[in-house]
Amino acid sequence: MDILFLCLKIFFVRIIDVSLGTARTIIMVRGKGFVASIIGFFEVFVWFLIVREALNTTESGLFIAISYSLGFATGTYIGSIFSEKFIESNLSIEVITEKKELADKIRKKNYGVSVLNVNGQEDVQKYMLVIEIKNKKLESLKKLIDELDKKAFVMIKETKLVQNGYFK
Repeated sequence: MDILFLCLKIFFVRIIDVSLGTARTIIMVRGKGFVASIIGFFEVFVWFLIVREALNTTESGLFIAISYSLGFATGTYIGSIFSEKFIESNLSIEVITEKKELADKIRKKNYGVSVLNVNGQEDVQKYMLVIEIKNKKLESLKKLIDELDKKAFVMIKETKLVQNGYFK
């Protein structure tokens, strides 16, 4: 029973520390080093406590290693979901379309849209719509674009900094 409790403890604590590590990495890449360093402190503190306990046990090493590894894998998955849901970011959406009216229809839904004239492969006049949004609005914008132009070519990139412009 002691080995089961220890394995469960290692599994769940690894989920916590790896999820913190995933969030810390994403926050650091977005230029928020101070917040990332605070998260890093707690991440390593939790990791140290559980590693010390795992290495100092007299129980079977195989079950400890499996619990440790499963906790790492699960923590990576949960950390990525957590990051998508709770860490705000800016996204740059580029839409290439033949429908010039698409920009106006998207603007009517309170998105800021810049339009560039571009040429397609067949020298056909096309339009590139550039839209900056918060990541929380991505699904609704993708759905809107798909409803208005199923053939639109859409590229999504994460933006590190947005200065000025139109945000609703």
